Amino acid sequence: MTALKPQALPRTAYPVFRNITTRWMDNDAYGHVNNVVYYSWFDTAVNAHLIEHGVLDIHNGDSIGLVVETQCNYFAPLAFPQTVEAGIRVAHKGSSSVRYEVGLFAQGEALTAARGHFVHVYVDRITRRPMPLAAKFQLVLDKLK
Repeated sequence: MTALKPQALPRTAYPVFRNITTRWMDNDAYGHVNNVVYYSWFDTAVNAHLIEHGVLDIHNGDSIGLVVETQCNYFAPLAFPQTVEAGIRVAHKGSSSVRYEVGLFAQGEALTAARGHFVHVYVDRITRRPMPLAAKFQLVLDKLK
């Protein structure tokens, strides 16, 4: 069986958006944003949303999210000085893990320039053992489905 070729997605696939400003240093020798920067944008979009909604405390919280899987497909180049609009959604929520999907759009464009996912497993800050997602955290995640 042949896997389907990944396709760019429309804005309607994502319930929440965050603007991200590109930086001069994001461009590589080929004149576009280097592929590794996209993963940084995934983290920025999701974690900023969680922090703003009071469910992730990166300094003093009981739990932290560890990335256990990540992937990205690229459809069109992005480059400084563009503004990137990152759409986020939750594709799967387990008892201690979440699969976040992020679509990166050039400002005002209808389809993703890139899209990908990462899976966070939320663990106890000290023991690094998985811990259940708090009820408030789950409510914030449910709004991203």
